[in-house]
Amino acid sequence: MSKSFHPSTVSLIILGLCLAGFAAFAFIKRDGEDEVFGVVPKFADIPFDGARALDDLTKLCELGPRPSGSEAMRKQQDLLEKHFADLGATVTRQTFPVRHPVDGSRVEMVNLIIQWRPEAKERYLLCAHYDTRPYPDQDRRNPRGRFVGANDGASGTAVLMELGRQMKGLTGKNGIDFVLFDGEELVYSERDEYFLGSTYFSRVYRQEPPAYRYRQGVLLDMVGDANLRIRQEKNSILKARYVVGDVWGAAARLHVREFEPAVGPEVRDDHLPLNDIAGIKTCDVIDFDYPYWHTEADTPDKCSAASLEKVGKTIYEWLRVSLNR
Repeated sequence: MSKSFHPSTVSLIILGLCLAGFAAFAFIKRDGEDEVFGVVPKFADIPFDGARALDDLTKLCELGPRPSGSEAMRKQQDLLEKHFADLGATVTRQTFPVRHPVDGSRVEMVNLIIQWRPEAKERYLLCAHYDTRPYPDQDRRNPRGRFVGANDGASGTAVLMELGRQMKGLTGKNGIDFVLFDGEELVYSERDEYFLGSTYFSRVYRQEPPAYRYRQGVLLDMVGDANLRIRQEKNSILKARYVVGDVWGAAARLHVREFEPAVGPEVRDDHLPLNDIAGIKTCDVIDFDYPYWHTEADTPDKCSAASLEKVGKTIYEWLRVSLNR
């Protein structure tokens, strides 16, 4: 993913004024939703194990760098497919080829689509990217070094792995799909394309509509930082404000203060194709204030079980309500 900046000071001021009052929106309950919220569970009672999620994150990083098309990526795909299938999910590999941006060779990309209650026609989408950038290009000491992507890649995937263990306890009339996107950043220079997996997924969804529809989507990216601070990403507010309200509302009900009702930076990420191509209202849950972004130091010791647990329990609460809407 990348952070975006706009050169026009006037446009930034206007945007800031438009978004400044949004923070309160996250705490507004929609009309007639008392029965949907039901009895709000306490944070401690939600079955998400942050320590186990951190262990999952560590195991993914032990595979080494996992850029698209690599042997480590193939091992990760097998590991994740088995993990979710053993939990009772329907797992599908959505494959498509791309040209390697450096040598032009064929790279087979794989989006993993993990479905719970696949018969449901109204569904929610929960996604993350699971590839790592080829190199830690922001590392001042060694920009062509080893990058294992503990927070940037493994953290969102690890939250989904632990949520998968809890899906049997989530009941409702709607279905849920987890999607792990390949090729979020098969990027060797800023001229290369981002978001290959989410763009392909979005085009297929639009051009070959399935028998179901997604009502909302949430993207998890960089959610494991030990010093967690998640603000409301600007594109998400503009394109999917109700989803932002639902997710930050879930955090507020659980008193998870790391989800701040404040406007954060604008980030270009996998949620853009989902919104702009597929028409799926999707927000990005991302902590972009991460000092080890795209450096060799993005390792498991910079992440924490507590952060993964706060994000996982917030998303569990979002799912608990969403699956019964």
